[in-house]
Amino acid sequence: MPLSDDELKAAIVLKAEKSPKPQLYIKDFYKCDTDSKPRRIKNVANLLVREGKLMYWSSGSTTMYAIPSRIQNEEK
Repeated sequence: MPLSDDELKAAIVLKAEKSPKPQLYIKDFYKCDTDSKPRRIKNVANLLVREGKLMYWSSGSTTMYAIPSRIQNEEK
């Protein structure tokens, strides 16, 4: 059974905080809830960006997701 939106948000934020990489591909979040379809996970991740809990990060060719404080720490 898929996680609720709030549970999925919490799982995505936890994955982004605990990951050894500061930036993550959307596919990295697919393992947060294997019962949800990829489109739903992407929609929830985009909602987290709008809420300010995640941010987009671009390598120039690929858009990734990251916790804002982790990106700022990496850039210093």
